[in-house]
Amino acid sequence: MRFKFYAFKLSAFMIFIFLLQFVFSDFTQFFLLNQNSFNEFWRFTTSIFLHGGFPHLLYNLFALVLFGSVLEKYIGSKKFLLVFFVTGILANLISVNFYESSLGASGAIFGIIGALVLIRPLLVVWAFGLPMPMFLAGTLWAFGDVIGIFVPSNVANIAHLSGMFFGLVFGLIYKERIPKKKEKKLIINESSMRKWEEVNLE
Repeated sequence: MRFKFYAFKLSAFMIFIFLLQFVFSDFTQFFLLNQNSFNEFWRFTTSIFLHGGFPHLLYNLFALVLFGSVLEKYIGSKKFLLVFFVTGILANLISVNFYESSLGASGAIFGIIGALVLIRPLLVVWAFGLPMPMFLAGTLWAFGDVIGIFVPSNVANIAHLSGMFFGLVFGLIYKERIPKKKEKKLIINESSMRKWEEVNLE
């Protein structure tokens, strides 16, 4: 099963799109998710690659490269892309009913996390300042987003939860197709993960 570094390629494309956002003032408005999306259906996909600022972009790139690369390793490149785009688009289809506008790859990234929660639940990651298994980290992130729904912020918590839900569905589908292997520990840099948590769960 050949590893094609799609998480890195998607990240590079997001950087390119961010530069276009910076150069062309109306670019973001034409492609973000908003109430026109059911008539301008491309927004359900294009909004995934937009970001609201450099910190938003940076932390999503970190999560995408890290978790995306791990998922791609376990399920293969084509299935990884399917998880990324399907969970991202479905998360947008749900979140457009709750937010006037939104943008970012977080729905797709939480879809990747959701898939990993079931595919490799005992994979050890560094989250919330502690090493913990993937299933516990995912549970805590989801719990934070549930609380975030009731706390006004600029975070699309419903998109996160929707993406994770559909990621779990993919996890159920792919889990039984993966040969059983001994879990390998993956320790994530504490400071980088803490920064990503602050941006996505504030």
